[in-house]
Amino acid sequence: MALVRGRAADLAVEADAGRLHLRLRDQFGYALGHRAGSREVVSWQKSLPILLRDLVNAGLGDLEVLLEHQLPHSRQRIDVVLAGAHPRTGDSGFVLVELKQWSRAEVHLAEVLNVSGLPGRHLHPAEQVRGYCQYLVDHTPALADRPRSVHGIAYLHNARRADVVTLTQYPTSEYGRLFTMDDKAELTAHLLAALDPAANRHTNLAAGDEFLKFAHRPTKPLLELAAGEIQDREQFVLLDEQRVAYELVVQAVERSRAANTRTVVVVEGGPGSGKSVIALSLLGELARRGLAVHHATGSKAFTQTMRKVAAQGQPRVKGLFKYFNSYVGAEPRELDVVICDEAHRIREKGTTRWTKKEHRDRADRQVNELINIANVPVFLLDENQVVRPGEMGSLSEITAAAEALGCQVEVVRLHDQLRCGGSVSYDSWVARLLGLGHAPEPPIAWGKLAGPLDEGITLTSVDSPTALEAWVLAQQAEHGGVARIAAGYCWPWSNPKEGPDGRYLVDDVRIDGWARPWNAKSEAQAVPGVPASDFWATDPKGFGQVGCIYTAQGFEYDWSGVIFGPDLVRRDGRWVPARTASKDPAVKRADDLHFAALIKNTYKVLLTRGMRGTAVYSTDPETQEFLQEMTR
Repeated sequence: MALVRGRAADLAVEADAGRLHLRLRDQFGYALGHRAGSREVVSWQKSLPILLRDLVNAGLGDLEVLLEHQLPHSRQRIDVVLAGAHPRTGDSGFVLVELKQWSRAEVHLAEVLNVSGLPGRHLHPAEQVRGYCQYLVDHTPALADRPRSVHGIAYLHNARRADVVTLTQYPTSEYGRLFTMDDKAELTAHLLAALDPAANRHTNLAAGDEFLKFAHRPTKPLLELAAGEIQDREQFVLLDEQRVAYELVVQAVERSRAANTRTVVVVEGGPGSGKSVIALSLLGELARRGLAVHHATGSKAFTQTMRKVAAQGQPRVKGLFKYFNSYVGAEPRELDVVICDEAHRIREKGTTRWTKKEHRDRADRQVNELINIANVPVFLLDENQVVRPGEMGSLSEITAAAEALGCQVEVVRLHDQLRCGGSVSYDSWVARLLGLGHAPEPPIAWGKLAGPLDEGITLTSVDSPTALEAWVLAQQAEHGGVARIAAGYCWPWSNPKEGPDGRYLVDDVRIDGWARPWNAKSEAQAVPGVPASDFWATDPKGFGQVGCIYTAQGFEYDWSGVIFGPDLVRRDGRWVPARTASKDPAVKRADDLHFAALIKNTYKVLLTRGMRGTAVYSTDPETQEFLQEMTR
């Protein structure tokens, strides 16, 4: 949906009178439920009059113009969409426009730019609009057969060509072409080649209506690309219950297409039981069959890593990886299958401050939205990985919601252990250590529980964080693999600081004389030589920073060091959670019952990241003594 639409000439009059940016501001508040930023309002005020006058001067005043159109299942908005008729074929044509007020910019590296007066790095605007065009075509079946009906331009209306000369050397395509204030003649010629100035108003209105009414789902070319990229590049082997879960989903899809039935498949399994392998196998297979399928999670780090790894080499495939809240206000059954990985992270509501008001008014419970979006919703979950207040994904919640919506429910429980050395006992040891489960058993020393089938995992305790770091590094040096240290969220987390040699992370995690920084917070606070938080677990540069639950969850590495902080200590034979020791603002707001469960689940997740070995250490002497006893 666009925030504002209208005839180019009419909008030009409104813009010149100083009213258009105010209408956009008001419509933004109504549609999204919060105020537009002052910088965005100023950009509307300064950029739109120039573009609209250029359209009128080019004889394109009758075009239908859509302002701030949101891409399907995405928070990204296209600045301007021009809708009309192609001058030769008469078919509907669309030009997506990205407007920039930049006056000076230069290439930093490939498609990454430095922009004068703006902090941080910026994507080349031609690449930005090219991505929007490709995403739109990939998710709009009506455009898949006529992709040349879509064009994309980036218009730097304040920039002289000489002041952005390195940007003009970037490869161009019909989806991404750059124009400056010196290129008005070329811009006019380009627009007139794509949109007919002689088309009548009725034709242009119809093109605008068509654009807004497009149905959106992954298209066949995108699905073929995903199948090749995901399935052919990785040869997944599914065993036992993993194969059962896979076949149940495939059969449910076939039933839904043959008899219009709806089946919800729930796959339960602990860490390393193969849930994500099942998810990617299904995504590749269903995409190969040409079905409309998405992979969705509630984890930014996990989603970003899936986009980076599974879609490596094919950026278009990234569009298949979504967040749970991508479907707020969506039409029912837009997809054949939605694969909800890490489904324990489902929340009561999926709305955020960015959700359009019209979608917020239609918002349902998030579990209902995920069930309604597809003929076959698949949920992969581990109830003991709920680590934040408001997370409520569970078998009972999903089953109740599915049955209330008239769906059949199939449940598969996974028992294979692909993580933690394939140990058959390690998961049980962790559950008993922390007192987890519906009927928790007492803790038991590892030496008394482990058997011949547990030799693939190494478990130990150390007496200091220095020794912990030395242990994981020694294992990495001797046996290879990836080493990481993670800790409970018990220390402050500072923003990066500026030093004489540039930005650096602060050593917030301090224990006796040992000090290390947390992982980076976000890409917006980038630090040289340090990966963004989403890639801490997978980037080789991640060692040297301490990971937290939010960057470790969903990932695995070979050698794991776990620091128990003072938020969970052992007293008189039982665990005692300490709210005052936690630095996690979200978790600290939980009530006593949920706080204890969240803290225990946090350490359960951290203890189950290591594929080959784990070392533990506690800052509390009594807890450290207990851990030493339990790891013997």
